[in-house]
Amino acid sequence: MAGRRAIGRDVHFYYFAEPDKALGGLILNPSVTEKNFLSMLGILIVASGPYRVTLRSTGHELAPTDEPLQPGHYDIRPYSRKDEPWILRIISQSSTGRENTFRTEVRRRDGKCVITGTINRRADRDNWTGFHAAHIFPLSSEDNWVQNGLSRWITHKGERDTGINSCQNGLLMNPTIHELFDGFYFSINPDDGYKITCFDEDNERLDGRMLDRVCRDPNNDLSVRDELLRWHFRQAVLANMRWAGEPSFETDFPPGTDMMGEIFSGPAAAQRMEAELFSRLGGYFLPGTLQSL
Repeated sequence: MAGRRAIGRDVHFYYFAEPDKALGGLILNPSVTEKNFLSMLGILIVASGPYRVTLRSTGHELAPTDEPLQPGHYDIRPYSRKDEPWILRIISQSSTGRENTFRTEVRRRDGKCVITGTINRRADRDNWTGFHAAHIFPLSSEDNWVQNGLSRWITHKGERDTGINSCQNGLLMNPTIHELFDGFYFSINPDDGYKITCFDEDNERLDGRMLDRVCRDPNNDLSVRDELLRWHFRQAVLANMRWAGEPSFETDFPPGTDMMGEIFSGPAAAQRMEAELFSRLGGYFLPGTLQSL
C-alpha cells in the first residue's frame, strides 16, 4: 500500500516558507539523535551552504550532538530537494549455483544472525533452518549494479562474476529480520559505529543495537563492505523519510493466493513483477521487459 510508511510519524519536516506542506518525516525511535537526523536530512537535501533546522514549537536549532531527537515539526531553511532514485527490492532468496556459493560463504563467515546475535547451534549438522543469507544490494537489480560499476567495492569475487554474489555483499539473518532488512524498515549506519536504526515500530527491539563484529572484522578479507552498508542506509532514508514514503509490499502469499493478481493490483506493479521474475528465473529473464510493454 502506497504511503503506509507515513502512518505513525511523530517527526515531520518542512520548508520554512511552506509550513503547512510536509516534505517528509520519521517514526522516531530512541537511538536517533540530533546528529543522526541532520545526517539523514543531508541525504534528502541539496545544500549549497549551511542550512538551519529548528523545532517549530520551541525555536530550538538542531546541532550535530548526541542529544536525543525530540518529536515535533521541524522547519528547514534553505531547502532544495534531491531526486536520488530508490531501488525497489524483494526478499533475495538464493536459487542458482553462484548464489549457493554466496550462501555457503556468508554462513561460514557469520555463523549467527548478525543483527540479533542468535548463534546457529545446529551448524555442525549443516542445519541452517531459521537463517538466511541476505544480499545487501539486491540480486534482482544486478543490471543496476553492473551499470553503476559497484563491483569496484568488491575485492573477493569469482573471475567471471559481477561481484554481487560475493559474501562481502551479504549478511546472515533470521527470516523475519531478513524481510525487514529487504523492506528497508531498518538499516545499519557504518558511519555511526555500525548502529542499527529502525524506521518503523521496533517490534523486534533492534533499534540502537550494533552490527555483530563477526561480519565486519577488519582483519578478515571477506568482511562486509562499508560502502554497501552505506548504500543500504541511504536507500532506507529515501524509502522512509521522503514525502509519504515509498510503497510497502505484501510478502505473505499462502498456498492458493492469487500472487500475480495481488502484485498487479498494488503499487509499482511492473517493477515488482520484474523483481519477482528475476529472482526466480535469473539470467533467463531480462530486466526492463515488463516496463517496456
